[in-house]
Amino acid sequence: MGIKNKTTDLSTTHSLPSTKIKAKRILLKTKKQVFGDMLGNNASLFHGEGFEFAELREYIYGDDIRKIDWKTTAKLGKPFVKVYREERELNVAVSTMLGGSTYFGTCCPKSEYIAQLVAMLGFSAVKNSDIFTHLMYADTLYHHSKPSKKMHAVTTETERVLDFQPLGLPSDFSGWTTTTFQRLRKKSLLFLISDFVGEIDLRLLAKKHDVFAIIVRDRFEEEPRELGYLRLVDTEGQGSYEGEIGRGTLEHYRAALKANDQALYRQFRQNGVRYAKLFTDEDPAVHLLKRMR
Repeated sequence: MGIKNKTTDLSTTHSLPSTKIKAKRILLKTKKQVFGDMLGNNASLFHGEGFEFAELREYIYGDDIRKIDWKTTAKLGKPFVKVYREERELNVAVSTMLGGSTYFGTCCPKSEYIAQLVAMLGFSAVKNSDIFTHLMYADTLYHHSKPSKKMHAVTTETERVLDFQPLGLPSDFSGWTTTTFQRLRKKSLLFLISDFVGEIDLRLLAKKHDVFAIIVRDRFEEEPRELGYLRLVDTEGQGSYEGEIGRGTLEHYRAALKANDQALYRQFRQNGVRYAKLFTDEDPAVHLLKRMR
């Protein structure tokens, strides 16, 4: 599967100057948060599996239950956990799904919010002397950056996401996971960022990498209001719907989204994938930090 050199021509609504202004604002704010008081006192945002086994010790309330050594626990009759010594450096990979659905947003487009997350995770990796790389996907792979420890790389990738035009592009989740698996040769702390609306299988990635999924949603998606009669355009397929958006339609929509998320969370648990759901009206640094602890 090759990398496309150009994005779709279906939308040119964002001018270059406005993108540069957005990028500068996002980068300045995020850099201040990561290197300042908000995140600066944290030794690392990342708790990946790039660790070397050191010892066993008795379980303490609050320990990660995934690190319980069940054989030792069964022999001694009380829980013990494996303690690891961190192997520097971590490979921090951020893989973004920028299908047409990320064009939507009431506070800001989900794609712009994803750019903020790329900046935050990238700067956090650089701050901790970790290796940062970014893959950008929609209906195919559009970009895979070279591994880097430079802040300039984070700036470039943030601007790249903001420049990208997702309107009209379908979200190919199968291709996304397969391509990410093939491209990332080394074990990584892998952040998958998407709105995760659709069928996705993370078993392959979870076997190779320590996966953390970040679900980006707009509150209107989960709490829609009755809109009356109107015409809607599909941001992925460019199809349209015209009709009454009333109570019955919304109940059907909410039920479908709930079923999507229940299946998603069940798969996360089965594959040991950590995850967080963030909304576009939340500060990404503050709320992601809370959910990663």
